[in-house]
Amino acid sequence: MLGALALSPFVIVACGGDDAKTVKHPTNESDGGGSASASETSTASEPVDAAVVGVTDTSQQGIENSSGKGAYDDGFKAWTSGDLQTAKTKFREATTTDPKASAAFYGLGCVLERLGDNAGAQMAYRQAFNVKGDNEIAMGAYALNLAHTGHQGEADTFLTDKHQRNPKSARLEAYLAEVKSLEKDSGSAQQLAQDALRLDPNFKDAMIVIARDHYRSGRTDLAKYAITAVLDGFGQASPARDPGNAEALLLRALIEREAGQRIAAMKDFDAARLKRPDLIEATVQVAAMKLEAGNAAEAQPLLESAVKYAPQNAIAHMNLGDCYRLQQRYADAKRELDQSLALDSTLLGAHYAMGLMYLNAPSFPGMDAKSQVQGALRELNQYLTMRGPKAPAGTSDDIDDLIARGKDKLNELNLATQATATATAATPTGDGGKKP
Repeated sequence: MLGALALSPFVIVACGGDDAKTVKHPTNESDGGGSASASETSTASEPVDAAVVGVTDTSQQGIENSSGKGAYDDGFKAWTSGDLQTAKTKFREATTTDPKASAAFYGLGCVLERLGDNAGAQMAYRQAFNVKGDNEIAMGAYALNLAHTGHQGEADTFLTDKHQRNPKSARLEAYLAEVKSLEKDSGSAQQLAQDALRLDPNFKDAMIVIARDHYRSGRTDLAKYAITAVLDGFGQASPARDPGNAEALLLRALIEREAGQRIAAMKDFDAARLKRPDLIEATVQVAAMKLEAGNAAEAQPLLESAVKYAPQNAIAHMNLGDCYRLQQRYADAKRELDQSLALDSTLLGAHYAMGLMYLNAPSFPGMDAKSQVQGALRELNQYLTMRGPKAPAGTSDDIDDLIARGKDKLNELNLATQATATATAATPTGDGGKKP
């Protein structure tokens, strides 16, 4: 049973855009043990408000009578458990058994996208709509992958052509609206999404696009209004379009969190991830809030699940590294923080967490005390360079104090080394200091 949540933030893993990153760092406690993770609203390649396609069991897209159905079902089960390698194997097996199994090609594309193989994902999506010419979900997935990998113009051209061939498709119009929004053409995005609703007044995905575009453009009140129409409605005359819609819950939670409404945000993030276990952004956000509260034990399984489901998600790896740091699992912390920077070298929060770890750990595997402090200063100064002269509005990182502590530690170690060398030089030998 496979389909796509055509415009759902499936999030972080498979797509992205050029939206700015925001990483908030809570004030450190006196021992420097505060969390470095806080509110990541997007990564350089994976904005949390991005539309993403995903495997779901709401539609089998013609797989019911396929000879590849058994392998497909196995692939879907693997997908739902986060076993991406098995899912890839089984979806590929389904396409080999039945080369016309459009749903299996689409599922394979979703998995490859999560694994970071965008070229392979695009090829699989193309095969999905080539063997089934009306598979608009695969068309949208292909276009969104193009848009999120730096080819927004190509995505726009592709969807414009498909929409001109089928002008009565609300789904294609909504996909095109999403791409226009990513291109920062909010006017066209809003118009296209409204046109999609004129074609199908109950097409909730178009309403999600409207909300997401308002959110991207900083029109929070309008975004909230559109989300309310989806989740709650406005009385009997205008009932909720889709109560419990996971992507609407996620978007509302992001707005709530930015407004400081932590309890409401946590409730909506939790509801979103329980509705959609593959909705990794909701999982990462819940874990980040737990880290902010100092609850690394509860954050750990959430983040381990997130990196399993989304191995290319730099933010999830960074937060997991910070979680391990707080649990004094230093080697594991370094592995995850290194991985986050390998995926996204602009993650200044990873340098901050690494600096805290080196500065505060009683000892670190493979380092002596001096090299550990030098490592702390290197990472903290890198963070400061990337951050700029002032902390982002609404944040506090105590970076100057941390660097000062590091310098003091280094001076103490240098003085101790000098004192030891002086004492050794002054120690008389057994024959009164005379050499033979």
